[in-house]
Amino acid sequence: MIRPIPCPVRSRQTGQALSRRSHGYNPAAMAPATAMRPLEIGGGRVERSSGGDRLILPPVPQGYGDAQVDDYHHLSRKGFLWRPPLRMRVRARASHEGPLGTLGFGFWNDPFTLSLGQVCAARRLPAPPRALWFFYASPPGHLSFTSDAPGHGWKAMALDTPAVPSWLLAPAAAVALLLTRLPRLRPAVMRRALGSVRAAEAILAVSLTEWHDYRLEWAPAVGRFWVDDRLVLEALHPPPGPLGFVAWIDNQYAVASPAHRLRFGALPTSEEQWLEIAALDIERL
Repeated sequence: MIRPIPCPVRSRQTGQALSRRSHGYNPAAMAPATAMRPLEIGGGRVERSSGGDRLILPPVPQGYGDAQVDDYHHLSRKGFLWRPPLRMRVRARASHEGPLGTLGFGFWNDPFTLSLGQVCAARRLPAPPRALWFFYASPPGHLSFTSDAPGHGWKAMALDTPAVPSWLLAPAAAVALLLTRLPRLRPAVMRRALGSVRAAEAILAVSLTEWHDYRLEWAPAVGRFWVDDRLVLEALHPPPGPLGFVAWIDNQYAVASPAHRLRFGALPTSEEQWLEIAALDIERL
């Protein structure tokens, strides 16, 4: 269930920022223009304090768990808030070097959800995926959209796909999923699907458990990713927007490669995992 929580944001013009800083929140100093909302599934929970947000995933022996904050669940995709040019800064760390599942923060179009009937959620059909984010996936997850990148790990990533009407995407995806179950057809089907994705990605050679400063600058023609003021990825042809902001940790895995059929699942976890966000700043340029 999605429950609205207050988020210190303000109406912004060029150069004004949406900020949640490590020295403490000050909602009284800002006029709320929207709200970050938690998504808590399978025991996942969002703990807020003056020092930031901790997204906590408890042990999940079976099923799916998620702890997430975002600014789009109540919006249609056309109403998502963010387009280039902008700058995002995040200070973050995680509980484990190799947590089970996925975690990250950044911008995407929430392409796979069918939010029909969900409390406080907008009604949205599937869409081609688009994202600009810092993204982690553990084995057996395998998502690699470029030939020189591994299928899992801690990455900077940009994804853009051709626009396809939702009414056409859903049946086409169902047919493709069935075809990937046929070993002889699987490589050709997956190469065709992945070949339509314009992607850039780079492994981040930093510890997840240590505090780091992450920065994304999203311009119409390029997306640039920094870690601790070091440029780690320059992605040409980033998605155009609008996209929504999300930060999350869950126990999901996804596989999409020519050698393996498209599949999703949830990993059983035996101990608590978390992602901590100590500072978030999004500024329109």
